[in-house]
Amino acid sequence: MFDLARLRVLHAVAGHGSLAAAAQALHLTPSAVSQQMAKLEREAGCTLAERQGRRLRLTDEGQVLAAHADRILAAVAEASADLDERRGRVLGTVTIGAFATAARGLVPAVLRSCAVRYPDLRVHLREAEPYQSLTRVAAGDLDMAVVQDWMNLPVAVPARLASADIGLDHADIALPPGHRLSTRDSITLLELAAEPWICSTVGTICYDWLTTTFRRAGHEPVIAHQAAEFPTQLALVAAGLGVAVIPRLAADSVPDGVTLIPVKPALHRRVFAVWREEAGRRPAIRAVVDALQEAFVS
Repeated sequence: MFDLARLRVLHAVAGHGSLAAAAQALHLTPSAVSQQMAKLEREAGCTLAERQGRRLRLTDEGQVLAAHADRILAAVAEASADLDERRGRVLGTVTIGAFATAARGLVPAVLRSCAVRYPDLRVHLREAEPYQSLTRVAAGDLDMAVVQDWMNLPVAVPARLASADIGLDHADIALPPGHRLSTRDSITLLELAAEPWICSTVGTICYDWLTTTFRRAGHEPVIAHQAAEFPTQLALVAAGLGVAVIPRLAADSVPDGVTLIPVKPALHRRVFAVWREEAGRRPAIRAVVDALQEAFVS
């Protein structure tokens, strides 16, 4: 008989490829993950993983057992969802991954609302970029993720995940003090093709969107500075170091002198929630989705 907690560890190792990443996802120490893997190998009677530098590669036997673990954990989650649905009560724990802007500008209101409405529900926030949080939901490390993609660069949602739109977050151009276009009512992206750009860091959806959009139009954007947080980008714009695209969900504190101008045609990113299909019958999942949609509108 295989221990369910150890199968969960194997599942995390298979999904993340290293002890350290699996430990972080499971909120364990790498030593604890290593011990659980060693115990599982003794239960299985064979080697399940081998080190390759900093990575951990599953053996053929490890891959077979990881595939079974995936099905077993999905069945356990489905059983839990069935029971929650039959009880009809909003209870238990929902752990949400959310990108930084939503973690600051959207999720706090959801946490407050859920705490008031559902005293038996515990909602926990984990800040994570969309690419990362989608993977973690698919792997079972998160119950739900709040993610975003841009209108012309949709993100692929992994198989076996369900989703619901939360809202459209429109974006404006942030211009530094005294910029030649700062008195305009609207602006096009291509009018700024030669400007120095301040954008999100490499490997993020926002960086991919900016570079892809300009390259499709035949321009190579001049990336002057990269910053993960939009307040930092706005501070760089205020210092006269470039221009930036700022979603309105992130425009709660604009420095003096910075002008936000609408883009024509309008720019927006889609904010949506994802969760595993088998968890969709949980009243808690539906309650949190409803709270996210209400908070976004308000």
